[in-house]
Amino acid sequence: MQNNKNPSMVKHAVFMMAGTLMSRILGLAREVLVAAFFGATKYMDAFNIAYTLSNLARQLLAEGALSAAFVPVFSQALEKSREKALALARGTMTVLLCATCIVVGLGIFFAPGLVKIMAPGFDPENHALTVGLTRLMFPFLIFISIEALTMGELNSLGSFFVPALSPAFSNLVFIVTAPFFAAKFGVYGLALSVLCGGFAHFLTQWTYSFRMKAVLYPAKPNLNDPDLKRILKLFLPYAAGLSLNQVNPVISRMLGSFLQEGSISVLNYSNRILQLPLGLFVIAISQAVLPQLSRAKDDEDFTDTLRQAVRFALFVVLPASLGVIAISDEFVHLVFVRGEFSGWAWSATSSTLAFSMLGLPGMACSTVVMRALYALSMPKEAFKVTAFSVGSTALLSFILVWPMGYNGLALAPGIAFTLSGLLGLYYVKKKLARPLRIITWELFGDYLVALAVIDASVMIYRWAWPYNTDAGIGVRSLWVLGVIALSAGVYSIVTKLKGFEEWNLLGQAFKKK
Repeated sequence: MQNNKNPSMVKHAVFMMAGTLMSRILGLAREVLVAAFFGATKYMDAFNIAYTLSNLARQLLAEGALSAAFVPVFSQALEKSREKALALARGTMTVLLCATCIVVGLGIFFAPGLVKIMAPGFDPENHALTVGLTRLMFPFLIFISIEALTMGELNSLGSFFVPALSPAFSNLVFIVTAPFFAAKFGVYGLALSVLCGGFAHFLTQWTYSFRMKAVLYPAKPNLNDPDLKRILKLFLPYAAGLSLNQVNPVISRMLGSFLQEGSISVLNYSNRILQLPLGLFVIAISQAVLPQLSRAKDDEDFTDTLRQAVRFALFVVLPASLGVIAISDEFVHLVFVRGEFSGWAWSATSSTLAFSMLGLPGMACSTVVMRALYALSMPKEAFKVTAFSVGSTALLSFILVWPMGYNGLALAPGIAFTLSGLLGLYYVKKKLARPLRIITWELFGDYLVALAVIDASVMIYRWAWPYNTDAGIGVRSLWVLGVIALSAGVYSIVTKLKGFEEWNLLGQAFKKK
């Protein structure tokens, strides 16, 4: 039994899960809408390539290197002086805006070359369409960059629910505007809706910063500030590492462009479902743990926090992964099969979803471990872990795509993330010079028992109440909700009987003081 020193980490993670749940559900609804309008066609392949390109810069500058470099330094600055910490954040905002404007200009100018690299198998017509969509969506980076900085500030100040909820407004705006824009401008209308959603995302968080009395605005940066110098010093190696990490979706899209038409789209649809548990559990936990790790009092406190974060991530991710794999066909049918979404698209999306979910536990561990490297200010090691992940993804993708097609492209990243997570733990253990004791053989056996009971329960459920594809959406929704409720109930009972420490953490996190 471990000491529960960090119930606040769990509490913050749960708040982020609650906020993220709504945004992910709306994100899924957004994909349902898009699938009904465009299905798995060359138009959606073009949109997905363009959206991926704009997201590469977003994840690199806004949600990747910026968060990794800014949050630990800002959290530590808050411990000394709130006023100086806010001045640091505003100076950082100026630097970030300058960088994003340059990247947006470069992205628009070099769009033809970027599309050629991302989708070398596209014909001239589809290439031209993708270039136009890419140029239209690149300014999205400006809104998201400010939003990401604000989110890091709010998380460090102890606010997690609203930052996690704000993407819901982005998805809601997309859902409301897309039918009108798509009817008038075709697939270009989806790009316009992305821009509108990005602005709503930024505006929600930025407005909430007024309530926290920590509003961000551009201010002249103090280039002699040691904290700003530290952020910039950390940013460059983290950006270099994360730029490598962005090769992963490029590899998938490149190889997918040589497969049959619609392959990129089905990978995107299955990834959208994967993002539901990934964002709901993994990202929420990793975002909540970074400020905690940055404020750790000593190596023992750091180790306990990391151990609890990884175990809590596995505690919630393992049953989610197994549950989605068990009902991938039914879940994809319920969510996507309507309008232009064909039977082939259903089958392909279901299989890629199942293979993607196999890698979710590894993604969970890797994401949390990377936050530990950031908190320990280990940019070289973070770069090595990222490089290993990219190299493994590339190698496995090339090996698996030929015998498995798009299924191999779905499986490769999960295996690579699992291996890179283990490498990251090795570097953390070496830095701290103490055992981490993340997973014991006893805990591993307890997980096997719990997951086996879930699998048996779902099999009995499917036998007793088969899924009816011809039933109304209400009946089919109840069927899926029944599987979720059964799995959650069985898992709760087994893990409580086995004495899983996560239940004590949850109880302490919300115990009235």
